[in-house]
Amino acid sequence: MSRRQLYGLGVTRWEVGAHLRAERWQRIGDQTVAVHTGPLSTEGHLWAAVLQAGPRAQLDGAASLVASGLRRFELDRIRVSVPRGARVRRSASYDIRQTRRWQAEDAAPNGIPRTRPAVAAVRAALWARTDKQAAYLLTLTVQQGLATPDQLGTEVLRVRRDKRRSFLGAVVNDLLDGARSLGELDIAAELTRRGLPRPDRQVLRKDRRGRYYLDLYWPDFGLVVEIDGIHHTWAENVVGDALRQNALVLDGDRVLRLPLLGLRLQPDDFFDQIAAALSARSRATSAGCAGSRR
Repeated sequence: MSRRQLYGLGVTRWEVGAHLRAERWQRIGDQTVAVHTGPLSTEGHLWAAVLQAGPRAQLDGAASLVASGLRRFELDRIRVSVPRGARVRRSASYDIRQTRRWQAEDAAPNGIPRTRPAVAAVRAALWARTDKQAAYLLTLTVQQGLATPDQLGTEVLRVRRDKRRSFLGAVVNDLLDGARSLGELDIAAELTRRGLPRPDRQVLRKDRRGRYYLDLYWPDFGLVVEIDGIHHTWAENVVGDALRQNALVLDGDRVLRLPLLGLRLQPDDFFDQIAAALSARSRATSAGCAGSRR
């Protein structure tokens, strides 16, 4: 609780001080007190950070996402935003900052004061340590249903200046799965730049379960590259993807998977694998021809 809340309930300053000195309560910050001496939960720290920061404070970035229910992400520091000109109560435990991005309408409608998930996700990505962490946060937000790709796209458009703005736009486009054709064109151009053969695109295949299209296919090399948008990680698509890949392998083709996020984050590693697969089949074909001549 904040000291202001305690005083409003009729607890005097003297009583607060007495409880702290007797170690029945513990001081969390100069504005916040825990009315117990046990460890603070994550939720307790989130509340303490907001109370420490003042009346217009909002959890922001990854901290706001965690407060909204984000899982599989460990907070290293709780970020709290206050508007420009507000008094900033510094804290060794929490990252309390003024920001020009603060707007009252960005607040979530209920619960602990925090920004809406779409707003929080984009800001968390802007403030992430690496591009990889930024992409991970945006992806988790969509996968766990905290915000839609459309909502993230709307918030990215509000970002006027930031070195990561273009990258976030590309990632959100991938999440929308509207970049599938663009991703294929980008890959084809990169293959040409690396001196690798161009693939056939959107090749129709059939199996017992029906018709489907291969994103990139080298028939002479027996190699398929499937470009995966965010929807390929959703549970309802995992089984179908696995069955299609197994059918291709049973027909004698090899299958490599290229997540669009991988194209953004680690392109060299994925293109090196494609080159290795093409080279391996070329060597095998050459060896077979030499053996038949002997």
